[in-house]
Amino acid sequence: MGLFSRKTNDAPPANSEMAELGREYAIAKRHGDRKTLGRITRQIGTSGLNESDRSSFEQGRQAYEAIPPVPGFRRNRRR
Repeated sequence: MGLFSRKTNDAPPANSEMAELGREYAIAKRHGDRKTLGRITRQIGTSGLNESDRSSFEQGRQAYEAIPPVPGFRRNRRR
């Protein structure tokens, strides 16, 4: 296994739509997109989630959050 191995023993999410919604939530949170965060939060609040849907959402969110962010550029470099 290498340093950046993607092999895991996790089972695939039970509900792939909820996993994708969790991934979208994590992307919006990382990029500071409050409009999308609010939309997803309202969508989750209106739909009755059972335990498997909630765990699928968390799996999708954690899968994206496990990827480290790309370092930004530095503004104080001399040109």
